Amino acid sequence: MNEKELLDIVKNIVLQASYLKDKYTDEVNASLNYACIFSQSESEYTELESATKKIGKRIKETKSGYIYHIRDIETNAGILKILKIRVPDVTKPERGDADFTVSNYQDFKKKYLPQPQFLLIKRPYMEMIELMEKGFIVRTYFSDPPLDKQLL
Repeated sequence: MNEKELLDIVKNIVLQASYLKDKYTDEVNASLNYACIFSQSESEYTELESATKKIGKRIKETKSGYIYHIRDIETNAGILKILKIRVPDVTKPERGDADFTVSNYQDFKKKYLPQPQFLLIKRPYMEMIELMEKGFIVRTYFSDPPLDKQLL
């Protein structure tokens, strides 16, 4: 996989996640802070890792893959600096996800969590709201604290 192919995948994930965000929320100005590519096979994971190492450096290892601080990528939702390559996972058939920072997380949570497309995920160090639509190729997240604040 070459750099252009990697960038095309990333930009498409962000574009689709932005569309999903704008369809279900009024947070059209929410800033992009993170994106993740869900690899669909071990061989694709290896290719994605190799291509990503050329545009950034690993900053964190997780159970589901490495997170990279990458050179700035211009997307429809702003500049992307953090990219994760996720190991293949049968529970993640989508192409990837993007994470956005909302202006007021607590207000956002109160307003949107009651809707069926939104799900609260709690972690020891953060929480996030997942937005999914059946049949859509991406997931959209809203984290508190945002991942760029945690990692950079």
